[in-house]
This record gives sequence, C-alpha cells and structure tokens, in this order.
Amino acid sequence: MVEFEPRLFEDIDPAERPSLAAALVPIAGMIAFLSVGIVVFGLDPQFPLFWGIAFTGLFARYHLGLSWADLYDGISDGLIMGMKVILIMFTVYALIASWIQAGTIPSLMYYGLELFTPTVFLPVAAVLAAVIAFAVGSSWTVAGTLGVALIGIGSGLGIPAPMTAGAILSGAYTGDKQSPLSDTTNLAAAVTNTELYEHINAMQAGTLTAFAISVVLYAVLGLNTAGSIPAGRVEAIQTAIQSTYVVSPIVFLPLVLTFGLALYGIPALPALGTGVFAGVATSILVQGTGFGVAWSAAQSGTAPETGMELVNGLLQSSGLIGGAWIVTIAIAALSLGGMLDRTGVLAVLAHHLGRLCHNVASLTIVTAFSAISMNILAAEQYASIVVPGMTLGNLYDEQGLQTKNLSRAIEASGTTTSVLIPWSSGGLFMAGTLGVSTLEYAPYYFFGFLSPLVLLFMGLTGWQIATQNRTETAETTLPTDDVGSASAGED
Repeated sequence: MVEFEPRLFEDIDPAERPSLAAALVPIAGMIAFLSVGIVVFGLDPQFPLFWGIAFTGLFARYHLGLSWADLYDGISDGLIMGMKVILIMFTVYALIASWIQAGTIPSLMYYGLELFTPTVFLPVAAVLAAVIAFAVGSSWTVAGTLGVALIGIGSGLGIPAPMTAGAILSGAYTGDKQSPLSDTTNLAAAVTNTELYEHINAMQAGTLTAFAISVVLYAVLGLNTAGSIPAGRVEAIQTAIQSTYVVSPIVFLPLVLTFGLALYGIPALPALGTGVFAGVATSILVQGTGFGVAWSAAQSGTAPETGMELVNGLLQSSGLIGGAWIVTIAIAALSLGGMLDRTGVLAVLAHHLGRLCHNVASLTIVTAFSAISMNILAAEQYASIVVPGMTLGNLYDEQGLQTKNLSRAIEASGTTTSVLIPWSSGGLFMAGTLGVSTLEYAPYYFFGFLSPLVLLFMGLTGWQIATQNRTETAETTLPTDDVGSASAGED
C-alpha cells in the first residue's frame, strides 16, 4: 500500500486553481521535450524529463503563483509515492546478479531447456508466470526471478526475447491483478471503498477473457515462430553452463525461500532482500565463491566466461550499481508527476474529463483514459489507481453504479498499461530487468492492450456492469443505450 492523496479539484481554492488551458501548458511542454529529446536527438529520457521539470517549475512559479517551497513539497510527494518502487529496483538488480553468481538462474536455464519446446514455450511461459504471480502477488517479483530465467530459456530455444518478455508480462500482470496479496489490487479496492474480494471477483471475467485471448495468440505466435533448433545447440548451451556453474537442485534454495516468504505474506521488498542474502550464501557455499567476490557480484554485476558468447550475454548482469541508470529516470519522472499534482494540473484535467461522462459507456472510457494518462504524466502506476479512483467515485455514484465498477476499471486500464510507458517506473523496471526495451516488447504484450479493450467492451455493452439497486453479485447486461438512458434520468 502507499500513502498518497492527490489534490482534488474541490479541495483547491478557486483563486489558485489553474484553468484548463493553463493546465495543458506543462503537459504540452512535457510531450514536446520528450519527443524532441528522445526522437529527434536520440537522448536518454533523463534530461528531457529534467527540461520538463524546469519548464513546469518556472510556469508554476511565475504564472500560477506557487512558491518554490510548494514545488519542492510536490517533488517530495512524488518521490515518497515511488520510494518503495525505487528500493525494489535496486534490490532486484542485486538479486539477479547474486542468483546468477549462485547458479540459480543458470540452473533454471539448464533444466528449462530440457523441459520446453519452441512450439509451446510462449503460452506455457505466460501461464506459468500467471500462476506464480497469483501465488506471490507481485508481477515485479516474477519478472525479476522467473522472468529472467525464461528470457534465457527462450533465447536458447530460438524464441526472440521481445516475444518472451511479452508472454512473461501478460502472465505476470494477469496473476498480479487477481491476487489478494497484490499491493495494487489492495490499493484499488481501498481508494474506491470496495471490499477486496468483491473487487477481485469483479475483475475475473474481464481478466480471464483478455488472458485467454493472449494465450491463444501466443500459441499461434509459437507455431509461426518456432523452427527446428540447430543440431547440438541445446547441448552446447548446457555444456557451457555446466562448465562454469555447479548445476544442482540445491541452488534453487534462494528461489524457494523468496517465493516461500511471498506466499507467507511477507511484502516484496523484504522477501527480495532475503533472496539477495540467500543468493550470496549459495554462491559461497555451493559455487565456492569468496565472500568478497560474492558481494561484489551483487553490487557490480556478473560477466561470466562460459566459452559461449550467447550464454555469456544471457548471464551478464549489472548488479545494484547498474540500477542507477533506470532509477535516475524514475526519480525525474516521479518528481515531474509530483509537481503536476501539486500545481493542481492533474486535478483540473481529471475534473474536465469527468464532465464528459453522460452514461456508462462514456464513464468507462473516461476512467480508462484517466488511468492511462496518469501512467504517462505521473510515471507511477500507484497514481493511475489513486487519482482516478479518488476523483471519479462521485460520478459512478451519480450513475447508480457499484464501486467495484470503478475499482475494476482503474486496474484494467491503469495497472496493466504502466509497463507500456518507457519512462514510467513499471516500464523502466521491466525493460531493465528483462533486458528488452519497452518499445520492443510492447507489440507482444497482448494482455496490456486486451485488458483495457475488454473493459471498454463492458462499458459499451453493459456486460458485467453492476448497478446499486441489485445484490452485490448480480450483474446487469443492459444494452449501453438503456443503461445510459436510465442514468440520464437520474441526472
């Protein structure tokens, strides 16, 4: 959970509240700076985001009249909101390096190459990621542990890494959304005042529909992509791994311990931190690595010399220090998002979007757009849940809808799309952890597109839309026009 309360339109003094035109100025500036910096000049996102921070700060200080102290407070709020994310980023980078040094990830690759075939790899990887994410309640934990190994296995089988990354993310976010252990699932229920299991049950139909279609697409993709593995390729990869690491079931202890703690209900950060200690201990006791060398690998990364270039590349990692590049982008994006909230820009945009809602269909569309916009503007999936969850609740009440419609909508469109934004914490984390850029895996992250599309289908058709005059489990299947007409009558 995260302690973050955005500024609401009603809470801002009308004399201090920016107009819609003024609110759009820093948004336009941010889009322009990112476009020019990244697309035109080929820069990394750090300085284009820095330009956006400077522009927003000057505009807020000299046009909107905010003090420098107000802007600093906004930056602080944004960073506090994402602090757990930043700490997890550093920890996962150390964990990956320690598990490679311990032989955990190399052994997963070794045994995985014997169990998987190219044809079934993608759909099976998606299902496996979904099951484990549901069990541990964290898509990030799955990506940083099992996901890294699956990338290696897929490469050994000749499956392009972007496809594997897409399948991993589809499964990870499916399981995460339906897990009562997930922080985003609990947060969505909390900010909309929805009972947790009502929220989870409300998501089931849409989530399973989107995931089922995704698995079918991965099966088709696997059939079209998989060819014959070059003779001796799997054996050569396994030999290279076995010549460098002790391959044994005992090296899975860090993985079992980490997942065991997560299943027991231990939060992601301490569970992953324990995994780092377990990885270092396994490296020392099983692989015979020196104490200093084992911790140096966790800090600075691994660069094994296995005698096979493919394996060297798959098992190369940057360690805790390597997380600094991604964390600097996350800090800049979170700072900008915090400033946009403090200036009232996000509240004004959410308010004017809400005015576009006249029936269930338009309300669903606006909710989805708001959640995705928060991922883009605030660069943090928590904001995509909290901001629309707190600002649009009254509109759902006015339409005579149960709160679980709102909680489902912000998760289906906010949580699932965060990893499609290159500068968001989710996109940065997944790209850095899986070693595949956001724009490369995005076309294969089917669930990220299908989840909001299924949500929009619900809003347009009335399928699974729950009204307040029914029991908690009853669902209406009224056509959109009928639902909209009933709502319009209440207005």
